[in-house]
Amino acid sequence: MTLKTKSLLYNFLGFALLFIIVRFVAATFTNLSGFWLPLTAAVAASILAPKFQVIKTHEGEKMFMKWLFIKGVKEVK
Repeated sequence: MTLKTKSLLYNFLGFALLFIIVRFVAATFTNLSGFWLPLTAAVAASILAPKFQVIKTHEGEKMFMKWLFIKGVKEVK
């Protein structure tokens, strides 16, 4: 599995997990209904989810992660 595939998979899993959590919390504690519930969950999940990206360096390809709750950019090993 290439690093680009892994980063895409990590981005999807991070978004999907947060989407499910936020949708459950919003459905339980708010009066949102219809398409507002998944729309709110999607916006919140895309803001809160970590972002993974593969960058080519002189040492080869490396995967980096940026997240709202972590200062700076971290290399994923």
